[in-house]
Amino acid sequence: MQAYRASLLRFDAAGQPVFDTDGLLVVGPDAAGRQRVLDAGDFGTVSARHPGLAVTHWPGRVLAPGFVDMHIHYPQTDIIGAPSEGLLPWLENYTFPAEARFADPAHSAEVAEFFLDELMRNGVTTALTFATSHPQSVEAFFEASKRRQLRMITGKVLQDRHSPDGVRDRTEQSLTDTEALIRRWHGVDRLGYAITPRFAPTSTDAQLRGAGELAAAYPDTWIHSHVAENKDEVKWARELFPKARSYLDVYLGFGLMRERAVYAHCIHFDDDDRRLMRDTGAATAVSPTSNLFLGSGFFDFEGAERIGYRHGLASDVGGGTSFSPFSTMLAAYYVGREGQTKPGVSIAPSQLWWQHTGGAAHALGLEGVIGNLQPGCEADFLVLNPKATPLLARKTALAGNLEELLFAMIVLGDDRLVERTVVSQAV
Repeated sequence: MQAYRASLLRFDAAGQPVFDTDGLLVVGPDAAGRQRVLDAGDFGTVSARHPGLAVTHWPGRVLAPGFVDMHIHYPQTDIIGAPSEGLLPWLENYTFPAEARFADPAHSAEVAEFFLDELMRNGVTTALTFATSHPQSVEAFFEASKRRQLRMITGKVLQDRHSPDGVRDRTEQSLTDTEALIRRWHGVDRLGYAITPRFAPTSTDAQLRGAGELAAAYPDTWIHSHVAENKDEVKWARELFPKARSYLDVYLGFGLMRERAVYAHCIHFDDDDRRLMRDTGAATAVSPTSNLFLGSGFFDFEGAERIGYRHGLASDVGGGTSFSPFSTMLAAYYVGREGQTKPGVSIAPSQLWWQHTGGAAHALGLEGVIGNLQPGCEADFLVLNPKATPLLARKTALAGNLEELLFAMIVLGDDRLVERTVVSQAV
């Protein structure tokens, strides 16, 4: 066993913060040899339960769960910050040319390594990420993640129409490749597979139907796609699928709405769409920096809470503008304030943090596994230094309560705040 002493942030079963100013985190191997949280809480109380245990002391630091990014494109690392007038021109001018390069396994491997370095530097220990339509992009990402013993989820993109040469795949071969990748990688160590139609307009009925059949055959896989991000996209989907009640209803018709189905954006929804998300157990990956950058609109946090369906935060790099969860949480705060109808703080700082850790884990169907530091969770955690920069040190010293401390880190934090990223290792 190993024990770490510092301030300690975790969450209860209702997603409310639990904070020990002087805390102790005890980790050790489970029956399979994977490091998990064995005990956590106030230093005096927890240390009394483990007499004689050596303790690593990190004074002035905060131990927090590793962040969970619900939607990110690893092949778009090199197009972050590319200017565009909107989503569809951005795809045409930047995204598809960049993704075509992932036909090269060496390029896929190099970008995967850089991408994972960036995630770790920013404190993201689990991500649900798009690859490209090339199977080698998936192989490279899983191989790099397995070497690092990370819990990561990805899948080959399915797009057999309305896509340029170089990224467009063939219907039957795309489904054959998907099933082969599921059998090769899903459930290996900490890896998970996501069946990944890019978005409904870039897949034929046959491809979407095949994706739904695979989702039924492998029910513990994830489903990962986009929906209702941009008004032009919504209009296009309506033209392509005129029999569907809404853009989201397209996915229901092909068997792609269930638990572990994650849809990015979900901006242009009505309450029937929100109820469909709730009733099927699907989840939204809210991507506020991307939505602000591309002018897509504002996610309705109040509507999601009112109807009561799963949602969590995501960076959506490269449409998003930063790998940093602090940037994502701050953007979510702005978006929440834009859409709120009640006076006061738009989203409490602790709830922003929850939506990027335990709440995101819940949305992914991984509650109790990642995103928290309660006993039984895998030992993915961060060592945060609230004095990492002069302004941050000055502001956090003035914090009178937990919400003020967390908000100071959200507003002023970046990768310098993350002093150390620790992932659950097999021993």
